[in-house]
Parts: sequence; C-alpha cells; structure tokens
Amino acid sequence: MDIRIEHLTKSYGVQKAVDDISFTVRPGEILGFLGPNGAGKTTTMKIITNYLEPDSGDVLIGGQSVRDGRMKRYIGYLPEHNPLYPEMNVIDFLTWCAQVQDVPAHLIGTRIREMVRLCGLEREKHKKIGELSKGYRQRVGLAQAMIHDPEVLILDEPTTGLDPNQIVEIRALIRQLGQQKTVILSTHILPEVEATCDRILIINRGRIVADGTPQTLRKQAQGHQVLHIRLEEADPDEAVKAIMALPTVAGVDLLHVEECRLEVQSKPETTSNRAIFDLCKQRGWALVEMVPHETRLEDIFRNLTMN
Repeated sequence: MDIRIEHLTKSYGVQKAVDDISFTVRPGEILGFLGPNGAGKTTTMKIITNYLEPDSGDVLIGGQSVRDGRMKRYIGYLPEHNPLYPEMNVIDFLTWCAQVQDVPAHLIGTRIREMVRLCGLEREKHKKIGELSKGYRQRVGLAQAMIHDPEVLILDEPTTGLDPNQIVEIRALIRQLGQQKTVILSTHILPEVEATCDRILIINRGRIVADGTPQTLRKQAQGHQVLHIRLEEADPDEAVKAIMALPTVAGVDLLHVEECRLEVQSKPETTSNRAIFDLCKQRGWALVEMVPHETRLEDIFRNLTMN
C-alpha cells in the first residue's frame, strides 16, 4: 500500500510541529525519515498511525484516510519509546498483541513462531520482558509491530539499544520486509539510513528540506565534481598550474606538497578524469591516485538543519 501525506499541519500551542508537509511513499519502498530533535518526525509518524489528530491535512493509506481508524489494521508501529509490559513473558505478550490486532485465533501460534524466528527471540521467548536487555526488548517491540502482518510499517528509532551485531541483523530484517511492505524508518544513525533506505526525507522545524536518494542528495549538495589525486615524478607547483589550465577545471588546491596530493574541482556539469589522465601521460607524471570525493550524508544533514 502507498502512503500519501497531504498538507499535514499540527501545532502545540503557538509552535508548529508539522507545517503543511506533503509527500508520498510507494509500496515496497523504505523511506528514511530524518531530522534533528524537535523537527516534527515523531509527530508526523503518530499522525500517520492515527495516534494524533492533525490540525489540517490528511494521511491516505491505499487511498483511504486514517482519520476514522479503520486503516490501523494495515499499520505496524514501533514508537520511539517502546511500550512493553515487563511482568509478562514474551510469548504471552505477543499472544495478547495478536489478539488486540484481531489475528484469527488459528493463526496466532504461527504468527508468534514466525516473529520469534525473524526477530531472534528463540532463547528469550519464555522470559519475562522485564528480565530482557534493552536490545532484546527492542526486538520484542519489532515483533509486536509485525505480529498482524501489516502492509505498512512505521518504525521510530528501531535499532535503539542494539549492539553492532544486532543492528546488522535488524537492518537486514528491515531490508527483507521492505521487499513486500511500505516502510517509514526514523533514526539518528545516518550510516543506518544509507545501509537500509531507498530514499531519504529530511524535515527541519516542521518543513521538508530535502527529499531524494542518498546519491541524488549528494549530487545536489556537491554541485560539481571533486577529485583527490596524487602524482609522482611531478613538481607540485607545475602540476597545479598545468591542471588549472585544463578547460574543465574550476580550481586546484595543493593538499600535501611532499606527496604531491591535490584536490581538483571541476566546472559544473563537467568531469576532469580523462583530461587529467591525458595530461599526466603527456607530462610523464605517474598518476597513482584519482579518487572522487563524496559529500557525506552527515555534512548534508548539518547544512540543511543547522539554521
């Protein structure tokens, strides 16, 4: 099912937490929903799941508004603060969640076994939730979000508290789920977004400030090609002058004199790889490195959300 957010607005007193935002998430797409604290991420996710009522606008899932509550059965939700009952054991809790989500009685056992397997809870399934580590509690939260096999998953900080091995496993699980479900994933861990998400949406002060794939956002932020090169058998000053004279080159910075390392900025809509290679061949210089410099997702995020 697709998710369509249409002119969504939500205020708390005089502060607009969400300010007239619109976007669409396609079926089978994993959307990374990013923003600093207080940007409006969690408010938006709560409106999508119908836990909050917007001031204006609407959320459509499969073309149907979430406002009347009927679409909740198609949504799996893991809130930022994972609500669990510590006195219940894992199996009893998942059984109760399945009943709340109207899973047919004859399918509950099958769904619980599947969630225990998918979320790596086999060794912990008979323990009380209060006895589990934070990482395993997060796995239980993921299991409850998926127990009714929803078509849409809303995951707010799903890897909070997990160790590095568990994070890799949960990322793989989310990627697997994203092949059949529509997923919105909120996180502050930017490498996790690149490893997991098909598309990134950045929100700041309640408004969308970026929307695209990681590659698209890098290209938009960078605007022109940047190459880091290292030469041997070349005089650094001569190399700077010769490369600067190439028609595709906008600028050259000498990063390290002894190693003859240079940063070359190409003019917009051009590349300089071939021109630099031909120049080195002509001058008898050994081109031992030519590495494109990629703008980091962290830099893009900071530039868009610092003011």
